[in-house]
Amino acid sequence: RRYYKETDGLKLDFGIYMKALESACDIEAELVGKPAKVFFQSALADMGVEPHQAIMIGDDLVNDVGGAQQCGMKAVQVRTGKYRPSDEKHPTVKADGYVNNLAEAVDRNLKHLDD
Repeated sequence: RRYYKETDGLKLDFGIYMKALESACDIEAELVGKPAKVFFQSALADMGVEPHQAIMIGDDLVNDVGGAQQCGMKAVQVRTGKYRPSDEKHPTVKADGYVNNLAEAVDRNLKHLDD
């Protein structure tokens, strides 16, 4: 991640520091967090769930949505937090759906179970 959101604005995340260390040490770090495929595969395995049985709900288009989709999961972007209206026009990552908040995402999924 490059940044994260706090109440007083966006803050630099560890990713920028990791890149600096990689450059200084002339090595490539192994990413084990989002959007790494192994991150999502590990979470799914821990829950005993197949990718087609899971939905990722997140505010970060590339790390949450894109990472989950690389593993075969559906992914919904929440229009809060890191979300930006331009995310909906991203050239390579397209969410499977958008919701205004987490409660809406939960309600939609529960309603779908009743269908």
